[in-house]
Amino acid sequence: MRAKIEEGCISCGLCESICPEVFRMGDDGLAEVYVNPVPESAKDSAAEARDSCPVSVIILE
Repeated sequence: MRAKIEEGCISCGLCESICPEVFRMGDDGLAEVYVNPVPESAKDSAAEARDSCPVSVIILE
């Protein structure tokens, strides 16, 4: 599984708080994916982060 964040992030930090193994806040203040592919141990939390994103910009493929 690979993760990406589309344009439109509002910098809420929810993805980072739910799945810090994959998401972090970048220097520009926007969330970014810093581990790809998503580790097996983080797949459930990555899916939870995607489902919790208030602007639905997290994509898992």
